[in-house]
Amino acid sequence: MQLVNGVQNYELVAIAIGVTLLGYVYSVLSSPLAKLPGPWYTKWTETVLKYNVVKGRRPKWVQALHEKYGPIVRISPLEVSVAEPSATQQIYAVKGEFLKSPWYNYFIPGLQNVFSTTDVNYHRRHRRLLASEISESGLVAHRPAVESKVRLTIERMAEEMEERGVADVYRWCLYMATDVIGELSFGSSFRMLETKEENQYIRDLKSIGFAGGLRSTFPFLMKINRFIPLPVLKAGMEIRDRIREYATESLKRHYRQVEEEGDSAKPTLLSKLYRASENDTDTLDFVELREDAMSYIAAGSDTTTNTLTYLLWIVCKRPEIKKKLLAELQTLPSDFSEQDVRGLAYLDLVIQETLRLYAAAPSGLPRVVPPGGATLAGRFIPGGYTVSAQAYSMHRNPSVYADPLKFDPERWIKPTRAMKDSFVPFGGGSRVCLGLHLARMELRLATARFFTRFPDAKVSRREGFTDEDMEPDMYFLMAPRKKRCLIELH
Repeated sequence: MQLVNGVQNYELVAIAIGVTLLGYVYSVLSSPLAKLPGPWYTKWTETVLKYNVVKGRRPKWVQALHEKYGPIVRISPLEVSVAEPSATQQIYAVKGEFLKSPWYNYFIPGLQNVFSTTDVNYHRRHRRLLASEISESGLVAHRPAVESKVRLTIERMAEEMEERGVADVYRWCLYMATDVIGELSFGSSFRMLETKEENQYIRDLKSIGFAGGLRSTFPFLMKINRFIPLPVLKAGMEIRDRIREYATESLKRHYRQVEEEGDSAKPTLLSKLYRASENDTDTLDFVELREDAMSYIAAGSDTTTNTLTYLLWIVCKRPEIKKKLLAELQTLPSDFSEQDVRGLAYLDLVIQETLRLYAAAPSGLPRVVPPGGATLAGRFIPGGYTVSAQAYSMHRNPSVYADPLKFDPERWIKPTRAMKDSFVPFGGGSRVCLGLHLARMELRLATARFFTRFPDAKVSRREGFTDEDMEPDMYFLMAPRKKRCLIELH
């Protein structure tokens, strides 16, 4: 009798497992995304997607899928990638119906900031308060600080050339961008250009993109980490805590300076928000300011570093482009300023094309389809699913950009509407990058200073440096794989 009951129990378990599996198969095959183009395995699992994220290859993998399957492709059971101009504009529209996905909550865990928040009202308030100081007009007051850091950067490159026979422009671009955003956010820089030393802060910045991408890709690991500490997550949290501690101390220091000196204190991008004024009684408290300052540091250093590095490298590799750029730079007065550089047409074309081929944030910025669903690239996607358009694919669409892999600044002389709609190096809509004007200011000024000082600069082959060193790792941000770029400054 016991044996019979045992057999019956096994049969019941087998039936339960079978029903569960059939239910899972049915749910997968009946999913609206199952009908979309894409590899068969993306109906069933997100493992391949996550593997490519961890290996720093997500943008290339997604691009390969678009090349095979077209402008809309399923990349996991719950996520779709789009590479079509009008659909991209729809997803990232200013009215913001497609809200940021929960992915952002895991990228920088803990307190929210203007970059990571998924709360529309929180973002709207912070962006309103922060935007004026980092706008084109607001940055006028900060031109001298940017100019000073750019000049010192060029001097440091020249010194390294004298000592070493080659300059690592990646290193100096990173020190410059970090010092600029530190100076503008806290009233004092990280002194990277002065000390010429790679400190813990710089090492943290180099790792923060990978750590954030890992947390957001595997959020369940954060729960496991509470009970079983995982070394890679522990290191990532330590990086976050160190940056937060630095931001705390730096803000406190400038708070005290403002209290002591009043309106004569050196302004920062945040200082107007320390206290209410007659014109604006709304402020941000210390914790909110600190979290936004942290997002400024992370977003304002690596992004400009990588774009500027790739710009200097590719122009040095293309003599015909450098010749045209030098001819334009020769029209500048000897004591030129950022205002003089702003009017250089060919320089702007070079920057635009660099942002296209070497977008600092190449991966998709995930959004959630609104409750009523949406038709994207001719396909209906129900509400609740995740969609994104990655800059890496949008900028390589052959139906938009002729010969898309060619670095051709002159394609931007008369851009088409599709080119403009597909150009998303800073994101788009209401969540477009706050720092885009500062980034362009640094890129214009640093490029002009570099090539007026080093007109004969060329890519070096010393110390085993090759083009393979510049192959990008692409986690959340794009960076040269070897974290170096050697240029001979003749």
